[in-house]
Amino acid sequence: MSWLKWLVSRSILLHPATLRLLMLIYVPGTVYGYYWYKDQLQRTWNDNPHWQIPFVPDSPTASLFFAIAVLWLWISPKPSRRGWVNGVRGIVEALGVVTSVKYGVWATAIIFAGQAQGDTLQWEHWMLIVGHSAMALTALFYARFFTFGGLALLAAAAWTFLNDTIDYRFDVFPSLPWQLDDDLFYVGLFTFVLTAVSVLAAAIAKFAFPVRGGKDKSF
Repeated sequence: MSWLKWLVSRSILLHPATLRLLMLIYVPGTVYGYYWYKDQLQRTWNDNPHWQIPFVPDSPTASLFFAIAVLWLWISPKPSRRGWVNGVRGIVEALGVVTSVKYGVWATAIIFAGQAQGDTLQWEHWMLIVGHSAMALTALFYARFFTFGGLALLAAAAWTFLNDTIDYRFDVFPSLPWQLDDDLFYVGLFTFVLTAVSVLAAAIAKFAFPVRGGKDKSF
């Protein structure tokens, strides 16, 4: 499948037109994602301690981290001379990949789980399925171009597991189809397992396909 190898090659993924297109998709998509969470954010602000607010909008925060990571890659492909800048960059990149994979898969799986128990899929569901699936795949395709290492990946894993804990300990998880209200334990278990799988997927995408000397081992 030479066409697929070409499609995910460095020359295509890092072409300015591709990066510009990603910004045109991710920036308004992220803004819309936060708007999508407006009611839950308002309820959390009114009824819960305010420190829980950052843990509410999962998918838009994932796309925000990934958009910043791609923009950073576009503007400054090489590492900074300042170590702390590289450290911050690595954590942002790792968070962008791990959380994009995690919430991309999670949203799609939850929609289909709701359908399996009687929920009727509307056009909005299909929009979310396509968008979130693309978010997960895109993060995996770009992981090998990022600068993050093992420590940044561990930091991203720690944050994502913390987010899961806050979500299901204080009931600030994303809204579910009502058909899944009696399956909350299994939704939470799936969420924690998916975080571990997403960290593993990010590690494979980053370290199994290294970029060397301007060339890369494409998928």
